[in-house]
Amino acid sequence: MADINLYQVGFGRPRRLFIAGLHGDEWRYTSDLLFRLSNPDIGSVYKVPVISKGRYISTLNHRYYESEGSIVIELIKKIKPDIYIELHSYKREYFKNLVSKDRLSEKGVPSYVELGNGLLIGSVSPYLIDHLSDKSLHLSFEVAKNSRESRRELLEVLNAVNNSTANDFLIYLSKKYPSALKKAVEGYILYHKMISFIS
Repeated sequence: MADINLYQVGFGRPRRLFIAGLHGDEWRYTSDLLFRLSNPDIGSVYKVPVISKGRYISTLNHRYYESEGSIVIELIKKIKPDIYIELHSYKREYFKNLVSKDRLSEKGVPSYVELGNGLLIGSVSPYLIDHLSDKSLHLSFEVAKNSRESRRELLEVLNAVNNSTANDFLIYLSKKYPSALKKAVEGYILYHKMISFIS
């Protein structure tokens, strides 16, 4: 396995895998949050603060998983997470692209949905789907760069998933962000139906 830092806290299930710093300078806005999490009440959490500080290759590009991103697939195979969470960050000028209704047809993934304070929730790359369990919960979060409010929102959400089963976390999201979660779930279902059809 490539030379990365992997931290484990707790034991057993649910097994959670949190990955930050996947490409470019995103680690600057997400990695430290993993060290501010409380210890899980149940199960275990595996944290990877940085995959790459180098060039930016989109995780929607298959080339990412043939280079820096190959470690992500290795980690998924090794840990077999029940909950897989990716942390990304974005510049404000890209917000409209991330939440665009055309994102599924143009990028092959559903649009992100804003939860609050610029924090977005979405799906992971289709190149990871085959490596994740059908029963696992796998989500991608995008935090607004240079926004304390957005980072604070993300930290609260991460602490919730850090102390929940997948079902309990979805209940938490449905109570805290009811309309946003409904929209995200609709996109998530459509996305996975499309993935199943292609496969």
